[in-house]
Amino acid sequence: MDETIYNTPEDSDMSKLRLQELYDQVEELSMKVEFLNRENGRLEKEVAQLKKENNQLKRPPLFVAAVIDVMDSGEVYLRQQGNNQEYITHYIDTLEGKLKPGMKVAVNNALSIVRTVDNTFDSRVRVMELEESPNVTFAQIGGLKEEIEEVREAVEYPLTRPEIFEKVGVEPPKGILLYGPPGTGKTLIAKAVANQAKATFIRMSGSELVHKFIGEGAQMVRELFSLAREKSPSIVFIDEIDSIGSMRTQDGTSGSAEVQRTLMQLLAEMDGFDNRGNVRLMAATNRVDMLDPALLRPGRFDRILEVSLPDEKSRLEILKIHSAKLNMKDVEINSLLKITENATGAEIQAICREAGMNAVRNNSDYVTMKNFTDAVFKVRRKTRSEDIMYI
Repeated sequence: MDETIYNTPEDSDMSKLRLQELYDQVEELSMKVEFLNRENGRLEKEVAQLKKENNQLKRPPLFVAAVIDVMDSGEVYLRQQGNNQEYITHYIDTLEGKLKPGMKVAVNNALSIVRTVDNTFDSRVRVMELEESPNVTFAQIGGLKEEIEEVREAVEYPLTRPEIFEKVGVEPPKGILLYGPPGTGKTLIAKAVANQAKATFIRMSGSELVHKFIGEGAQMVRELFSLAREKSPSIVFIDEIDSIGSMRTQDGTSGSAEVQRTLMQLLAEMDGFDNRGNVRLMAATNRVDMLDPALLRPGRFDRILEVSLPDEKSRLEILKIHSAKLNMKDVEINSLLKITENATGAEIQAICREAGMNAVRNNSDYVTMKNFTDAVFKVRRKTRSEDIMYI
């Protein structure tokens, strides 16, 4: 007799529950497989990167050399950096026509040229370059009309209008030196020229070239002018040049000898660039009497300009510039001109600023004459030490 099996509702619910559990397990396993695949891909990339780094570490290093000459035979005359060894070698086909004297190249253990090397500069030289032109204009400089025009003739016009010099047949001055008391506007003139000429402005203080180790200062001078040529048109401005350009003596100390080596490298670089090139040289000092005669001769600094204390007309222009934004009331400009006699442009700027601060301190809406007189007394009571040059 046939036996018929009947599924009860309880059996059906159990089957559905079991089936759902199987689905959940399959989904969980799928997620684990997906995660493991992702992890495997990540590990494969990491292994590939480690293999690449390992191969690079196993690869022999390349040596840096400088190209002395490219010979007609297709060979290259090199001098290796550091030990100054010289040798003749070959280069790979992809460098055909790209090698020039003075270029840096990388050579392998067989002393064959592998590739060229870009110029590298000391980070201390890099930070001297201003990324943007200074925002100082000639309108912000009171007086100094003649000095500004002479600076523009020597620095700006050779960069912006070189055809004039070629037409007339005259060589522009190679370098220009500004000297005078502190605060008279020497650095402002240099910034304004750089702004007008739209040139790369490389500013440094002479003291930055003074270093302890032998040859370090001279190396920085070489890299400074190399950077200027690479970034041309450019203006190199050396402030406080007396710190490295002072008169050479017979002092036998190592520090003095290193400063003199730096000076001699600077003299060599000044002789090395062309008058009509796209690199213009400016310098400033308030101790021109200390400078070495080799710096002052024609051919190095062809134009030497004194930036003296402003006269009455110049002081009036400076006062108008720095007081233009002040809300003034009952201020007698002629009286200010008398009490600011022999003041520098920097002192007049400080007086205008201090007068405004006096008004703020008194919670006033205006800057009055009393604010200015108090400011003059405060700024000028600290009598600056008179240098023997300016007595």
